[in-house]
Order: sequence, then structure tokens, then C-alpha cells
Amino acid sequence: MKDASLRSKSQLRTDFQSWCRLWNELGCDSPSKNLYHQLCNAYSDSARHYHTLMHLEECMTYLSDVRLLCRSPAEVGVALWFHDAVYDPRQTNNEEQSAQWAEQVAQEYEIGKLVSQRIRDLILTTKHQVQPTDNDAQILCDIDLAILGAPEERFAEYERQVREEYFWVSDVQFSTGRQHILETLLSRSSIYCTEHFGSLFEEKARTNLKHSLVRLGTA
Repeated sequence: MKDASLRSKSQLRTDFQSWCRLWNELGCDSPSKNLYHQLCNAYSDSARHYHTLMHLEECMTYLSDVRLLCRSPAEVGVALWFHDAVYDPRQTNNEEQSAQWAEQVAQEYEIGKLVSQRIRDLILTTKHQVQPTDNDAQILCDIDLAILGAPEERFAEYERQVREEYFWVSDVQFSTGRQHILETLLSRSSIYCTEHFGSLFEEKARTNLKHSLVRLGTA
């Protein structure tokens, strides 16, 4: 498993036992190990540099800190597992494909249509086009954006990883697109939806994004 070296295997929150616990909470007794490996392989694809198992592990670690704030931490956890399951930077419907996959699996596991739809809807909020109002969706989006408030060294690594995923885009095109994304985030009254993540990361995230714009030569 790519990125498994970031902590010992017994500590990984993306191991098979952790995967099973999420589905068990939703009422599925026997989650598929084949599906687990399919997802791990998807996140381990050689074309990925940021949207990897390391990103997923970071997300799951943040979720473990806020489980008590979630209406359904298992739904949020499953949504996190699938939110980047399909990832091709040349495409614009990755979230839709990931959500469709997750909903299909949830229905196959017979955990209920409403739960399946909620998981799908949670994944779609990670397009980050609007800030959600639903509690669990807010937590999910904040977890996904927590990297923006990372310490300087990790944030710089994240930016290099994202650039590597868009290796086929010219520097000018990448800078233009990146500028739009960063300025959109900075234009929000708050980057984060929840008080928990806002108190942890808002100030640092704004500093990181402003420095990034300077490096892009657009500020």
C-alpha cells in the first residue's frame, strides 16, 4: 500500500479493520475485502501524488478527532473513503463518479436507500463549489480542506504534489487555474464551515494561500 510508511501498520486508520468498523456501524456485517483492495489500489495509482492513501489517512485521522461532532461518523467515514476513489485531473466529474460508486456499493450492502443517498450527497459536497449547511457535510468538507492549514513544510509538499498531478498542464495554465481556486477560497468569509476546524486552521490557511499566490506571481 502506497504511503503506508507514514505510520506503523497497526496505527493506520485506513487498514481493513478500520474499514470494516465503518460498515459495521452502518449495519453491514461482512464488508468486501476485494472492494477494500480496489479502493487502496485506486488511491495508490502511480499518477497520483497528493490524492493518495496518505491524504486519506490524514482525513481519517481528522475524523477520529471529531467523531462526537458528527451525526453519523460512519457515513462521513465511508464518504471520505470514496471521495477521491475516482480521480483523473483531466476530467471534471470525478466526484460524481466517486459518489455513484459509493452509492452503488452502499445499496449492494443493503444499508438503506436514505443512507446510500446521504453518502452520495456527502461526496458531492467535496466539489467545494458552495459551503454546505448540513452538519456532517460541513465536517467532511473541512476535513478535506484541512491541508490548507497545514504547517509550512507540509503545505509546500502538498502544493508540489498537486502540481505533479497536473504535469501535463503548462505553467501558465496551471498558475491561472490555481489562482482562481485560491482566490475563491480566500474570498469566503471563512474557509472552514465549523468552529472546530476554523479555530485550528483558518488563520494558517489564509496565510498559506496568500503566500501561494505570491509564489504564483499573482499577488
